Amino acid sequence: MDLKFTADELAFRDEVRRFVDEKLPGDVARKVLEHKRLEKDDVYRWHRALYEKGWIAPNWPEAYGGAAWNAIQNHIFDEESAARGAPRLSPFGLNMIGPVLIAFASEAQKQAWLPGILSGETWWCQGYSEPGSGSDLASLKTRAERNGDVYVVNGQKTWTTHAHWADMIFCLTRTESTGKKQEGISMLLIDMQSPGIEVRPIITLDGEHEVNEVWFENVEVPVTNLVGDEGRGWSIAKFLLSHERTGIAGVGVSKRELAYLKHLATQETVNGRSLMLDPVFCDRVAELEIDLLALEITVLRVAAAESEGKAPGPEASILKIRGTEIQQRLTELQMEAVGPAALPFLPMAWGDNWIGQTPGPAYAAPLAARYFNMRKTTIYGGTNEIQRNIISQKVLGL
Repeated sequence: MDLKFTADELAFRDEVRRFVDEKLPGDVARKVLEHKRLEKDDVYRWHRALYEKGWIAPNWPEAYGGAAWNAIQNHIFDEESAARGAPRLSPFGLNMIGPVLIAFASEAQKQAWLPGILSGETWWCQGYSEPGSGSDLASLKTRAERNGDVYVVNGQKTWTTHAHWADMIFCLTRTESTGKKQEGISMLLIDMQSPGIEVRPIITLDGEHEVNEVWFENVEVPVTNLVGDEGRGWSIAKFLLSHERTGIAGVGVSKRELAYLKHLATQETVNGRSLMLDPVFCDRVAELEIDLLALEITVLRVAAAESEGKAPGPEASILKIRGTEIQQRLTELQMEAVGPAALPFLPMAWGDNWIGQTPGPAYAAPLAARYFNMRKTTIYGGTNEIQRNIISQKVLGL
């Protein structure tokens, strides 16, 4: 396999650079590069710019409004846009339920839901995890009972990212309790404004309201909102998770954060010497950079295989493990680089109107919050322990 970009790919990279430089809102890029919190509108403005360009759904077929990029083009776009401070788009519509609908939904469902995902008019969240049903997802207990032309849903989902922003939730529910637990699961598309739905915020350790509990009490869902066949949602869930795990690797963002780590190290001193002259710290940065390069090469190998029509397999678990571990190590080293100056991770230390003094430079204030927030990366999308089990079974045959 040749890992060098072709002339066409290099030309595409130049086009991406020009587009991002012209269309990415400057205030949004500054927030991303300074590790400040994003609002829904920040993400939406970038979403709309990509939609108007026709680049909003790189992996979707052109017949459904996608850009039909190959995996190499995807990789180039992710790296170049991340380097310039583009925010991560909400993945739940574009990267999760969108591909599921294209693969499993009826034509009427595709026509009803795909246009809103593309335009950004409909925001989605994911209803998978429950208390006691995270890694063992098939043990979920949220029930959907058929009553004429509706399902009546009762139960609870947790760790639901951006449920407070979402218009719709794609939800795994139990429609049958006999037989294997995987066989009685169905996927429903549920309007978040339906009577009986309550969203309760979960404030995480960094002070952020990003995740939520979602409660369902006698929520009526039209039978026409069932995706695929009743009781066959487990296969759909596994399909969705393979797409989610491949995207979690986040090489573009990690390369940007590595560059920022080096910048931080040049600003900080230890006993009057630049931190980049400290051999122990430099060894840790070098080791991290080598691991990131190895991950990037692996991602390119997977991308090349996808370009030849091969769907991601167990290697998605490898990308998820290494990608998330690298993301966490980056936040650890960034926080260590600035030392006690990272302490003020409270929200008021992030705003432009912060009145008061912090122990160090303003750029250090968000780093502890980012460190705490990134503890979740090895858990979501299937814990890294579960991913190692998948690799042991599917790759090593153990």
